[in-house]
Amino acid sequence: MADPDLLDLEHFLPYRLSVLSNRISQDIARLYADRFGLAITEWRVLAVLGRHPGISAREVAERTAMDKVAVSRAIASLVHAGRIARDTSGDDRRRSVLHLSPAGESIYREVAPLALAYQARLLEGLGPEERGALDRLLTRMEELELATRPA
Repeated sequence: MADPDLLDLEHFLPYRLSVLSNRISQDIARLYADRFGLAITEWRVLAVLGRHPGISAREVAERTAMDKVAVSRAIASLVHAGRIARDTSGDDRRRSVLHLSPAGESIYREVAPLALAYQARLLEGLGPEERGALDRLLTRMEELELATRPA
């Protein structure tokens, strides 16, 4: 008889989501890693700044749910490579904000359609109702996860 207190990883939701996320991230990384020498964290920073220019490193970390140290390293690498620029905020000179540089913008414009095509291929095995249900379930899981955090 199976021990009811034994963690069955293959059916444990956080584990399954993490493994799937890692596999998808690694698949997408093949689209940009060799060509542009980007790590997964660096692409995520570029992707966030492509969608939300002018945000701080803290806001990048919040939007990606990545560790602040990993975000800081990715930003430093991208600044050094000339792919993003760091400026001071117009309304708060103590706050720095990040933008894609022309080189970063070029990479973003090239990789984003490839990432979207990958997503389309991934989702094409699902019917419209399944895609809608998946979107609703992921949104609901995000809400439930937020509700588990301490106030």
